[in-house]
Amino acid sequence: MSTIEPQRAQAQEPTIVFLHGWAMTPAVWAPVIAHLPGRRWIAPALPGHAGAPAAAGAELAHWVEPLIRALPPATILVGWSLGALLALELAHRAPQHVTGLVLVGGSARFVADDSAVADGWPGLAAETVAAFRAGFADDPHATLKRFLALQCLGEPDRRATQALLGAALTPLAEARPADRPAAADQPTNDEPAAAERSATTTPPDDAPDPTHAAALADGLALLAAADLRAALPGITQPSLLIHGEHDALMPIAAARRLAQALPRARLETLAGSGHALPLTRSADCARLIAEFADA
Repeated sequence: MSTIEPQRAQAQEPTIVFLHGWAMTPAVWAPVIAHLPGRRWIAPALPGHAGAPAAAGAELAHWVEPLIRALPPATILVGWSLGALLALELAHRAPQHVTGLVLVGGSARFVADDSAVADGWPGLAAETVAAFRAGFADDPHATLKRFLALQCLGEPDRRATQALLGAALTPLAEARPADRPAAADQPTNDEPAAAERSATTTPPDDAPDPTHAAALADGLALLAAADLRAALPGITQPSLLIHGEHDALMPIAAARRLAQALPRARLETLAGSGHALPLTRSADCARLIAEFADA
């Protein structure tokens, strides 16, 4: 991954902040960042992920508060999956910091309601989400495997995609060394090797740490309950939606509804792809992000 070019890192240039998905780590963005040399960026770990402290609860406010404290003055938020939901909430709560949004495989509501009515919304069936939550409580490792398999649907090479996702997964039993910097401060483009090293880490096979597993369970509860549809008309920053044509975790219909509801949004659909776009379509994502940042 390239280091930052000082002549490109002007103070007025927005910082690109990459937010990863549930149960993943910032390493999921490493292939995208590799295609963005010379850009100012940071990639914080979400609460309870990759050694970051857990949020105070399962409410959106609990999850975005530590992220707001880490936001630079001018930010282009790039969020994937759960990270896209958090990016929307950050743009809503801290508009003074956010100059633009890039939402990859995102939605304003992950759980479907009755899409047959006018204000319905496409998404995952409530029964599916409930099953994931119950399964994670019973067997976190098996549930994570099922979650990765769902993300691989729609991808041309499911086996390779699952290996890439597994390498960027948050280890359930990870212990944070006392001398490790706070996760909100790493990795950045001044520390590119950190993301590349973490991308080679695979989850341990030992029992999950109860505190760490509880933080991820809170993330599932957040996905089950969050609904940002009412906030969308007030999110007026320019927005780019990047979505896989065959996304099985978050259907393309949800991205279309999101693009219609945001005042200044456009949708780019990547044909022949599923949910794991930062890993399977990293060059295309980087190109679209760069074009958006330079517009």
